[in-house]
Order: sequence, then structure tokens, then C-alpha cells
Amino acid sequence: MNELKQRLIALGLSEEMTDKAIATVADFVKSKIPAGYHSMIDDVLAGKTPELGGLLGGLGGLFGGK
Repeated sequence: MNELKQRLIALGLSEEMTDKAIATVADFVKSKIPAGYHSMIDDVLAGKTPELGGLLGGLGGLFGGK
């Protein structure tokens, strides 16, 4: 998340607004995926690199994939 935060700050957002923007986007993404994958979003934002294969496969179903 640090890289994302730094990029948003470079665009002129305050640190407080950056934190709110990231939280808003994370909440939006979580609202579009199954609850079982929410922790993966949190891990990615925390700088961890979880196994994304399951997430990507699950997302395919949301968009008409198999």
C-alpha cells in the first residue's frame, strides 16, 4: 500500500485523504467479490503477496468467465 499511497500523495492528496481514498476503493472492491476473498484485498494493501490464482479464477465467474 505504501507505493499506492505515495503515488496518491504525489498527485496532491493529503495523507488523510489518501488513506480515505484507499479505504473507499478497498471497500468498493470488497463489495464486488465474495466475502472469502476480502482478506486477500487487505493483504495486498498491506504489502503482502497472497496467492492470487483463486481470486482471479473467482473473478472470472463474475464477468462471465468459466
